[in-house]
Amino acid sequence: MGNVYLTGAGPGDVELLTLKAARVIKEADVVIYDRLANPEILKMAKDGCEFVYVGKEDGRHIMPQEEINEVIYQNSLKYENVVRLKGGDPFVFGRGGEEAIYLQERGKTFEIIPGITSAVSAPAYAGIPVTHRGVAVSFRVVTGHESPNKKESQIPWDNFKTDDTIVFLMGLHNLPKISKKLQEVGKPADYPCAVISRGTTKDQTVVVGTLEDIVQKSQGVPTPALIIVGHVVELREQLNWFGQ
Repeated sequence: MGNVYLTGAGPGDVELLTLKAARVIKEADVVIYDRLANPEILKMAKDGCEFVYVGKEDGRHIMPQEEINEVIYQNSLKYENVVRLKGGDPFVFGRGGEEAIYLQERGKTFEIIPGITSAVSAPAYAGIPVTHRGVAVSFRVVTGHESPNKKESQIPWDNFKTDDTIVFLMGLHNLPKISKKLQEVGKPADYPCAVISRGTTKDQTVVVGTLEDIVQKSQGVPTPALIIVGHVVELREQLNWFGQ
């Protein structure tokens, strides 16, 4: 019956939602949203819009991804405008590709509405540019959510020997492993890094440290949080505009 909009909600600050995302949310008959989407965004929906929560967090999944895929599909059979609202960007560790393939295999049309990813926006709000002339000419975005019990990591740790900026998303619980692995591949113990919690929101918290002490310093920091590693972290002292 309807079209599905796999929509990025952005990193948290409502004003970082794109104009196109705001338009489809206002026209939506149903919004299927996750934990990382700012709930203020839902207030944009029209009267009578249905809301379906399918949030996921460590240790507590409302429903598995396969079931979420089916929820989206079934709602597309009932409604003309279906918005699947995902924190950040649908294709940056948002499993939007899996949801799109599920719809495509069942003959359903869909549209991808990109969102501003926290991988660049949260560091920007923390006063940390992911690239900077003379400091870092490239950056990597890496999942930090691999299970510590996984027998073989898919993360190419040996490739992290350079001075590229590395951003780990959803990695706070694996921070001890991340710190250890980076030192094992040659990063010095005093290599700069930071943890950014609830980036771009009024509750943003930034902890700056080194690979040696960041685990201890970030104890008690709430999720969602990302980890940024690189000499660009040292620019925060000059660029901390949001904290001021």
